[in-house]
Amino acid sequence: MGKVKNRWLIAASAVGMHLSIGSVYAWSVYTTPLTEQLGWDLKETQFTFSLAIFFLGISAAFLGHFLEKNGPGRSGILTAVLFGAGIAGSGLAIELESIYLLYLFYGLLGGIGLGLGYITPVSALIKWFPDKPGLATGMAVMGFGFAALISSPLIVYLIGAIGIANTFYLMGSIYFVVILLSSLYLSLPPEGWSPGETAKELKKVVVTSSVELTAGEAIKSRRFWLLWLMFFINISCGIAIISAASPMAQEFAGLTAVAAATMVGVMGLFNGLGRIGWASFSDAIGRPNVFSAFFIVQIIAFLVLPQVTNAWVFQLLVFVIISCYGGGFATVPAFIKDLFGTRQLGIILGYMLTAWAAAGMAGPLLAAWARSISTSYNSTLYIFSGLLVIALLLSVIIRRDVKKLAVTGEDETIAPPISNAAPSTSKG
Repeated sequence: MGKVKNRWLIAASAVGMHLSIGSVYAWSVYTTPLTEQLGWDLKETQFTFSLAIFFLGISAAFLGHFLEKNGPGRSGILTAVLFGAGIAGSGLAIELESIYLLYLFYGLLGGIGLGLGYITPVSALIKWFPDKPGLATGMAVMGFGFAALISSPLIVYLIGAIGIANTFYLMGSIYFVVILLSSLYLSLPPEGWSPGETAKELKKVVVTSSVELTAGEAIKSRRFWLLWLMFFINISCGIAIISAASPMAQEFAGLTAVAAATMVGVMGLFNGLGRIGWASFSDAIGRPNVFSAFFIVQIIAFLVLPQVTNAWVFQLLVFVIISCYGGGFATVPAFIKDLFGTRQLGIILGYMLTAWAAAGMAGPLLAAWARSISTSYNSTLYIFSGLLVIALLLSVIIRRDVKKLAVTGEDETIAPPISNAAPSTSKG
């Protein structure tokens, strides 16, 4: 029997993969060179990013089955091929000056690589860190959030030095190598493996169950759709702030365009910190409590923002909202583990990421519509605070469902699970 791999190196491999695919958040640094040098419309170039995020969510839903069947190693290799080819192929689209080829390579091919690459390391990490699922997924997804901080300045430098097309060629090659090397170490723990004496047992406050659902059973459960809606609302509200942060900062707090742009850059830092911070915190207080905290904090922030004129207070509130946005991505995989087990976690996570695809389209559109019916951003913020109230109510419902499952072992989709709790003698 071979030597068991180091789970912290597994985590490092996951971070490497997410640092690569997370470079999609640096897309905005391409937009100005593309519009200036090729004469493409800003909406045309921005649609490339929307297309990639859309296919991220859709492909994650479909390729979860491939991941569970073939394992994280092979899925990672396929991710390297798809994402690397998508970015490098975008260079060909630039050379041929074809926006439709750019949609094909970056949006479709790169987006599919994004979806598979997102769920692959997260699914593996959950199984290597049963004692710290929040911390584990937080580390990987933090890489996704921080990626733009690393790749953006490099891309800007390369565009000035070697041109747009060659930048795509080079970055695609770099991503291919990094993802491939990361994939070679990624694997699932051996059958029956456990962290051993070095790992502390989960605290009682973290509500988990011994349920192990298939993906088909999971999507038939009320808990899945409650979590899906909560995730969708959290993303939509975060994206609404991201898409309008600069003009809102200038309208409400009187920031200059330069200061607002700086704020947008710092938002990326809080996006990453929120992922590792909130997810780690969820190991201590439980995923239901963390999601309720997301919504309570954001309801207050969204309602207060229209009244704020102080630049520092305004930016602090925005950073808090963005930390909750990032924290949602990092906490959801561990929440799925709590609710449905790890039997087909990769597939269930893929299904859950369709909320990202939907919110990526709906969030900015709803924000733009709300802004169009008013002379200020006030109505936009009030509408989204209303959505957050709904999400908070959903978090209360799912909390009751989780407690009921943990105490009575009742579930609407499967037979009662084995539990340490005493057998229930109640009627229902």
